[in-house]
Amino acid sequence: MPDFLFDGPDAASTTILLAHGAGAPMDSASMTATAKALAAAGFRVARFEFAYMAARRSGERKPPPRAERVQPEYSAAIDALQAKGKLIIGGKSMGGRVASMIADAMLAEGKIAGLLCLGYPFHPPEKPDQLRTAHLAALKTPTLIVQGSRDPFGTPEEVAGYTLSKAIDLLWLEDGDHDLKPRKSISGFSAADHLKTLADRVSAWSKALK
Repeated sequence: MPDFLFDGPDAASTTILLAHGAGAPMDSASMTATAKALAAAGFRVARFEFAYMAARRSGERKPPPRAERVQPEYSAAIDALQAKGKLIIGGKSMGGRVASMIADAMLAEGKIAGLLCLGYPFHPPEKPDQLRTAHLAALKTPTLIVQGSRDPFGTPEEVAGYTLSKAIDLLWLEDGDHDLKPRKSISGFSAADHLKTLADRVSAWSKALK
């Protein structure tokens, strides 16, 4: 059973389960800031780590496995969480991608209500032809993807050319990087501004989920 990090009220009507990206743990600065922003908006937020990342805490330097190999771990985390009320799954970068790969199956089983991807890795940096979007064209799960406009894993210009399901909503954060952080001196926005925008949008979007 995975260890969870929790933020937000125990009695929240909606829980958000988040997995980490390929290279940073569940308690990275980016994930912690996002979890706390969502918790402040009234969500119960649970974070967990895939086994390879948890092993790094004991000194084992395991590389990230292929996303397909950790899908069972995400499914097991959903079952272990035993969330009350609505459950939204997702995560940062790779974590969100893995969640997107199991989302429709989990939705069909009545286990989740939606999918939240933070900095979706549409393609590896500087490799725009290596797309990770095939399954997104037919996705049935209500989905919100939050992306920085200068994310090297997928820019607005690139994503506009992809075939994406109508179930997917996109929120672009001006000048945000892969961690959604803007350069305040250039964009006029702060990281706190973007986190507030993210939390407000997730709150509004989640109200329509069944």
